[in-house]
Amino acid sequence: MEEYQETASEHIRMWSKCLGIIKDIVPEAAFSTWFQPIVPQKWENNTITIQVPSMFFYEYLEEKYFDLLKATLTRVMGKGTKLKYTVLMENTSKTTVNNDGGRISQVSANARFDPFSVQNRQKIDSQLNPNYTFESFIEGSCNKLARAAGLAIAREPGKTAFNPIFIFGESGLGKTHLIHAIGLMTEEFHPEKNILYVNANKFQIQYTDAVRNNTVNDFLNFYQMLDVLILDDIQDFAGKTGTQNTFFHIFNHLHQSGKQLVLTSDREPKLLQGLDQRILSRFKWGLHAELEIPDFQTRKTILLNKVNADGLVIPENVVNYIAETVKENVRELEGVIVSLLAQSTLTNAEINIELAQKVVGKSVNITEKAISIISIQEAVCKYYNLTIKDIQTKSRKREVVQARQIAMYLARKHTKNSLSSIGEQIGNRDHATVLHACKTITDLLDIDKGMKQSLDTIESALR
Repeated sequence: MEEYQETASEHIRMWSKCLGIIKDIVPEAAFSTWFQPIVPQKWENNTITIQVPSMFFYEYLEEKYFDLLKATLTRVMGKGTKLKYTVLMENTSKTTVNNDGGRISQVSANARFDPFSVQNRQKIDSQLNPNYTFESFIEGSCNKLARAAGLAIAREPGKTAFNPIFIFGESGLGKTHLIHAIGLMTEEFHPEKNILYVNANKFQIQYTDAVRNNTVNDFLNFYQMLDVLILDDIQDFAGKTGTQNTFFHIFNHLHQSGKQLVLTSDREPKLLQGLDQRILSRFKWGLHAELEIPDFQTRKTILLNKVNADGLVIPENVVNYIAETVKENVRELEGVIVSLLAQSTLTNAEINIELAQKVVGKSVNITEKAISIISIQEAVCKYYNLTIKDIQTKSRKREVVQARQIAMYLARKHTKNSLSSIGEQIGNRDHATVLHACKTITDLLDIDKGMKQSLDTIESALR
């Protein structure tokens, strides 16, 4: 194999060739999360040195991608090539790690005192729930990546590749618990930092009040002074152009200043509709971590944790029954325990399988599946054998127009979104178009039995 010259740019060229090979092998999301943030530093003595954002990042690469890295380096640079990591830490140090088992060495640097660092800022109330800690957040395969990344962020907010971290998943799987845990641990490690938890709806109300009171600059200044912004349910920004524009500027300022952003949504970024593409593109800068439905063992551990925390004594067969029966929602699992305790206390009944069946039966009967605009579009498109992209276009084909109008009608019926928000998410239409669609479908229901049957079938699929 031809020997490479050790030029200043050779390491960059060789690493680019490695990335080209890796990109064809790993999924796009994994490539953007774990390989794009890597910075090649030098190539000498048959060793390439790369910089990674954190020790967690290094450990994850070694655990998941060691064989791939080894094979790729051998292919591009030749047999016997060694890989050395430089781990980016706080401003005062960096750590180098050899992947062949060499020892870790700490290299200190001179810390610079900045007389202009923010010292007189008023400490704000973080709005964090002290009960939502990492200790009470049960780890399982359903949340392992998100939890591990959250721990890394808490230790070094703004310093890891996970900025922003975008946590998504269905309601009740623990997103809010996890982001509070990240905030609380960050507060513990960095008490000097200003941390704020806020949900998207409250952010929207604050912004609207600021516009009404002509205090938008104060609103911006407040959010731009934060060190860690934790924003819950960002999908609620859909269709709210003014709020999105303001958040875009806040996001840019915080990110460019090395501050940490922690975001949640009920779906992954590529499925978010009604959000500005400028904002969606920035979500790609960090890590996307999904919270999935927990498996049986994780559900059982969650239940036992709740039982122990409340000082209860519940037979194991009852715990197993609940874990096997209530599968979709962590919040429901804990709610069943609360209901079980209440039923036992109020009626002086023994906690057994019979009582558990009664409580779970009632919980299942009163629990309704959350219906979103995206799920409505999916159901309508499946019924009409279309794609979501079809009804998002300007097509005037009869079947596409009707499917689009039905989606708007059902979104108004089953969600709390405004007409503007519905229109924004279904083809970027205005509120008048949505109103017209709803009237059209309502009129058809009075004269067309086929339309009623179609709607009944689609609504059954949504339940």
